[in-house]
Amino acid sequence: MPVSFKIFPERGLVYVRYTGFARLDESLEVFGQYATHPDFRPGQKQLVDLSDVTGIETNYVKLFALQARKADVFLGHDVQTLLVYYAPTSVSMELAESVIRSWEPSGSVIPLIQQDERESLQLLGQPERSFEELLQTAR
Repeated sequence: MPVSFKIFPERGLVYVRYTGFARLDESLEVFGQYATHPDFRPGQKQLVDLSDVTGIETNYVKLFALQARKADVFLGHDVQTLLVYYAPTSVSMELAESVIRSWEPSGSVIPLIQQDERESLQLLGQPERSFEELLQTAR
């Protein structure tokens, strides 16, 4: 599946990775797995790695359905959720920008786009310099 996630419960962090062609049905399915995962917690910071996305499904009805499902999970609590989208390519930037537009004007979800791994990690308060290092050192 071209979308996966890893929860770092001790850090309050979720690493989400998209590869290949980003399909909205798969995103919705995997988000449902995350929302029902035993390590899910409201307010977990999200690091969304879009660096390996080669194309995106452009179905706005499905996109809004996915975002509505995320809103149910993220906005249903009295906490803010920081979403950092790592988008170093034009395709990944297009995807990140379309998703961010759908969050406006939510005060509970804070979406940001970065083009540098280290800066993405710093925004999330992580000491590692790369995603590979994060995945190797974090439990």
